[in-house]
Amino acid sequence: MGSKFVVKKGQILFAEGGFSDCAYIIESGKLEISKRDKNGGKKVVGVLSDSEIVGEMGLIDGSPRSATATALENTTVSIISKDHFENLYRSNPRALMPILKVLTVRLRNTSRLVLELGVLEHSV
Repeated sequence: MGSKFVVKKGQILFAEGGFSDCAYIIESGKLEISKRDKNGGKKVVGVLSDSEIVGEMGLIDGSPRSATATALENTTVSIISKDHFENLYRSNPRALMPILKVLTVRLRNTSRLVLELGVLEHSV
């Protein structure tokens, strides 16, 4: 894992639409994950805390950040660089299982939320 640093309460770790080339492991503290709605309003989509990963999608596809992460309290994070991630999956593919599990849970939660909001149209 890479270097550790503290994100102070109220500070943005990364912003939706920003460059994405690393992920973070939360060592201690809490991060609020939010997105902008179509009217520009802020919608909180989750709160992450100790031992959780955030920003992992950028490690996989390099797309811009899909959400904003803001510290709810002073939060210590460790950086996982794209190089570190690539070395990890080449040398020890099994080490990716925790990240794959996180992605699966988040995808299931997103699918559930989309259905609850009635965003999907039923096609006949």
